[in-house]
Amino acid sequence: MERAFLARPGLAVAPDLLGCVLRHTTPEGTVAVRLTEVEAYQGADDPGSHAYRGRTPRNDVMFGPAGHLYVYFTYGMHFCANVVCDVDGTATAVLLRAGEVVEGSALAAARRLSARTAREYARGPARLTTALGLGRLDNGVDLCSPGSPTVLLPGPPVDAARVRSGPRVGVSGPGGDGVAFPWRFWLDDEPTVSTYRPHVPKRRK
Repeated sequence: MERAFLARPGLAVAPDLLGCVLRHTTPEGTVAVRLTEVEAYQGADDPGSHAYRGRTPRNDVMFGPAGHLYVYFTYGMHFCANVVCDVDGTATAVLLRAGEVVEGSALAAARRLSARTAREYARGPARLTTALGLGRLDNGVDLCSPGSPTVLLPGPPVDAARVRSGPRVGVSGPGGDGVAFPWRFWLDDEPTVSTYRPHVPKRRK
């Protein structure tokens, strides 16, 4: 993938990532996933972003340059992966939510023993990273370098009529329902797209 393709605003890059392929190679082998669902995060202007309160050692990769992978640990048990985009300093990234395993299905299945069918191998952000074998050591890897163990590749053209958008998962807007941030994008009629669960505000005891 050309870096210039990713050095654009996240809301422009996110839908264009649908159909692209993320390929990761480890000593175990190679797994590749065709992206079917993503979410955009807009840095300091986005209350849902890890960078909303500024730069930290955890989110440093988000601040650029574009074309690198931002991997973070969440809920004490899962890794999630994001593609960094836009110009340096904007902390814009696109979360990779779901996809179809198009290479290395046997290895993906071995990593995702709880999956009942192939469509569940990478159906969800934590499942996607598990199927690919991504972890903490992959944070900051350059997706645009031909020699990188993890690369982002253009996929077959996607019919724009199939692209849908809606609220992000687990992120609320000013109204509490996420409508103000319809920055999740997915391909219609794709069985690998994750199940949407609206944000439920925590009640104070």
